Amino acid sequence: MAKLMLLPGRNPADSRLLEVPEDFEEHEVYRAATSVIASVEAQIPDYDWDDIYEALEEHGFRMVDYLLGPEI
Repeated sequence: MAKLMLLPGRNPADSRLLEVPEDFEEHEVYRAATSVIASVEAQIPDYDWDDIYEALEEHGFRMVDYLLGPEI
């Protein structure tokens, strides 16, 4: 079974669901993802989601399509 990680967005529709690489332990995932994101933020001042996803993908993360339900 795949391990998944939710990257929350300021707006729920901007959240992203990622499949975590198999070689990451659960306690390492958050640190690895935030480190990659921080690196992009530091290197690319006008970064966007595509820049972040490209860097995450290089580290084995994969985006998973999902359906966001209605607001309750």
